[in-house]
Amino acid sequence: MEFFLYLVLILLFTKVAGDISVRLGQPSVLGKLIVGIILGPAVLGWIPDDSSFIHEMSEIGVLLLMFIAGLETDLDQLKSNWKSAIAVAVGGIILPFIGGFGIAELFGFSNSAALFMGVIMSATSVSISAQVLKDLNKLDSREGTTILGAAVADDVLVVILLAVLMSLIGTGESVNLGLLIGKQVVFFIVIFVAGWLLVPRMMGLFSKLKVTEATVTTALIICFSFAYFADKMGMAGIIGSFAAGIAISQTSFKHVVERKIEPIAYSIFVPVFFVSIGLSVSFEGVGQQIGFLLLLLVVAITSKWLGGGIGARLTGFNTHSSLAIGAGMISRGEVALIIAATGLQTGLLLPEYFTSVIIVVILTTLVTPPLLKYFFHEPTIVKEKAN
Repeated sequence: MEFFLYLVLILLFTKVAGDISVRLGQPSVLGKLIVGIILGPAVLGWIPDDSSFIHEMSEIGVLLLMFIAGLETDLDQLKSNWKSAIAVAVGGIILPFIGGFGIAELFGFSNSAALFMGVIMSATSVSISAQVLKDLNKLDSREGTTILGAAVADDVLVVILLAVLMSLIGTGESVNLGLLIGKQVVFFIVIFVAGWLLVPRMMGLFSKLKVTEATVTTALIICFSFAYFADKMGMAGIIGSFAAGIAISQTSFKHVVERKIEPIAYSIFVPVFFVSIGLSVSFEGVGQQIGFLLLLLVVAITSKWLGGGIGARLTGFNTHSSLAIGAGMISRGEVALIIAATGLQTGLLLPEYFTSVIIVVILTTLVTPPLLKYFFHEPTIVKEKAN
């Protein structure tokens, strides 16, 4: 029954913290993320970081968050900015990879461990950015769709990069790079065909069932099916749920699904996801690595910001919009946490540095909301969207 207490604490404190954050001029998500750190083992210890049920609920939360982002994404805008999205993703991988590798080398890591540090720094998770952009009503702006598109490209490239690294240095796991890339190609082909042919028919057919909330249930089936398929094909589940949202957004059921999914997501699952990120934080032994932590944090923020920004600038965005897009790519979120955990299991990430890396990942997630609010509240963004 302890879980119910955890749930009460999460729901109560995320809403209060979100309200305080807004009153202080910051996005509500910032307060919710900080609550996770306060309630978790790092500060109060009221909620453990090993609750499997919290983990599963947070997984649902992030899938629903990206599903809603897909529902609200302007597909035409996304298509017209695909070159920018790829450029932002590539720039946001090259500089962070070099930065992460360089820091690791500086602190005496082995070549394999240094390369893995570069991979961790290359990861991007825009689930938090998507929430901030939604709060600011900028999710369907040119900058917003570029950030979302770049995140998809980034995930594909980082998965390939990780597979190449594990194949080259050997981790006890056999990784077939050709098979991995082939599975990703198959994923996008199947998702495209399913989104074009199957989803509209499925939504239309199931919505006629004489049961309560048939339309919303069908949308959830599609969302979780796409996420499961993405995971099985070597992709992040959030890409599958994002694709499901885009597919349903092209049907006449878009507004019904969006209106009814949001209360389900934001009343319980999404708050659990926000808190779950902070539960990973632990300050044990950090004092001995403060120099490593601070230097890695600075490199993590600036390299992703500049890398993504340069990619945007080279593909036609002005300086302000480029900085806004780069800021949206800074958060490493749950993607980097998963990669770091993988590194710990395979011996590619030294156990004594695991806590510092996790703290850096969390801090990149915390700095993203205020940066996005600053850049997307500037009049330049509004004017460009109007044009």
